Amino acid sequence: MSGHTENEITIAAPLDLVWDMTNDLENWPQLFSEYAAVEVIKREGQKTTFRLTMHPDDNGKVWSWVSERTTDRRGRNVRARRVEPGPFQHMDIRWEYSEVPGGTRMHWRQDFAMRPDAPVDDAWMTDNINRNSRVQLELIRDKIEQRDRERRSASVPAN
Repeated sequence: MSGHTENEITIAAPLDLVWDMTNDLENWPQLFSEYAAVEVIKREGQKTTFRLTMHPDDNGKVWSWVSERTTDRRGRNVRARRVEPGPFQHMDIRWEYSEVPGGTRMHWRQDFAMRPDAPVDDAWMTDNINRNSRVQLELIRDKIEQRDRERRSASVPAN
């Protein structure tokens, strides 16, 4: 068995702003509520290798792992995978961006499998990822829409 999730949200902001903010890895701790730190390890063209560190969980444990992320701005998608999979056998993520009436749709697809000795199974992780993705997508939407409002109001000339 393996896990698969798909979640999406429409953000009332231009695609360029959504792309720029969601692909600015160094600022992910300000964009996502779950990440405490991002350390960029290496950049090679469109591929970035980086370490993500989460805030402590309810038991005080801090989770951290290395991922690779390859951006394709012209294709409007990003592919990522965990290099250090931890409790996962594999974790592959695809982000897709599209212009839609009223803004930009951002779609997340995650395919994964938990290791047999992991503390949770694929079904539990699927539910957890779906629940958390909705929270993170709404938070990201709100922050990007706020930035877009600020940007537009700063560019309006005073009368």
